[in-house]
Amino acid sequence: MRRIMKCSTMLFFLISFAIVSFHPTSGQAQLRNLPRVSPAASVSQRIGITDITIDYHRPGVKGREVWGKLVPYNGRIPWRAGANDNTTITFSHDVTIKDQQVPAGTYGVHVSPTEGEWTISFSKNHTSWGSFFYKPEEDAARINLTPQKAEHTEWLSYGFEDLTENSTVAYLRWEKLKVPFKIEIDVHEIVLGSIRNELRTVPAFSWRGWHDAARYCLRNDIITDEALGWIDESIKREKSFNNLQIKSQLLARSAKPKESQDYMNQAIEMANRAQLNRYGYQLLGEDKTDQAIAIFKMNVKRHPKEWNVYDSLADAYAKKGDSKAAIKNYKKTLSMAPDNQKERLQNTLAKIEGTN
Repeated sequence: MRRIMKCSTMLFFLISFAIVSFHPTSGQAQLRNLPRVSPAASVSQRIGITDITIDYHRPGVKGREVWGKLVPYNGRIPWRAGANDNTTITFSHDVTIKDQQVPAGTYGVHVSPTEGEWTISFSKNHTSWGSFFYKPEEDAARINLTPQKAEHTEWLSYGFEDLTENSTVAYLRWEKLKVPFKIEIDVHEIVLGSIRNELRTVPAFSWRGWHDAARYCLRNDIITDEALGWIDESIKREKSFNNLQIKSQLLARSAKPKESQDYMNQAIEMANRAQLNRYGYQLLGEDKTDQAIAIFKMNVKRHPKEWNVYDSLADAYAKKGDSKAAIKNYKKTLSMAPDNQKERLQNTLAKIEGTN
């Protein structure tokens, strides 16, 4: 009987302990959504189609001596490069940092500072708290940098500067130091890879997706059999002024002038007023004035009741220096143009007539 009473007493104690321990008012549950002394921050930059994001917490200087004191210059024990949780950097595609290849992913950022050179490590373990569980063998990359003197920054910050089409410089700034590191991206290779994937999805069912792929190559001087194949697929699905012109331009860059002109002639036959007009101005921009005049004349012949075709033809004659023909066509334009265009045309006419 005593044994049973003893067991009952023990069971009652354990139940009572459990109730006290897990009751909402026991003090075990803590509020999480409160302001933090070192607030969270995030900064992002896109290069090409690659997104780079740094997530971190921002400690303040608050009158303290940071470098060598708050953050020791020991070169051995890493610093979390911020406050609270891991500072992380995320790359949506592969990048290069100081000649080291870093695959797409999220990495914990850890810094080992000295009075001279710093080491920044990008750890594949980005979920640990701070740098307390950092292991060098988990690094995806490790780079050495020399900090630069900078104006005082009260709150630690990260940012991006010196943007180019295929690179940016990320930096850490705090107190009176700045630590920059360059991130490079093979933009064209990444974009081409993305295009290849997209052309196995919905965009592949229309002429537009294949056209856009070939146009990207043309604009970036990537003249390959693959680009020509893409524009051929676009034309096969639906022939248009746009894809015929891209094909013509790709062939011109491939040193095939006759084939290029054949496709441009097909494009011109299909062109509407706006397309002919744009093509004429493209020729003007390339200083092919006589060819531009021929295109604008064709547009006048096809669309004699549209005022702006005469305006474009007048612009081409003005560029050539044929004032008489320019004045004639500007006057024709003025007689047909809407009211909101008349002042511009009158000023243009006055300027040309005043020089003759």
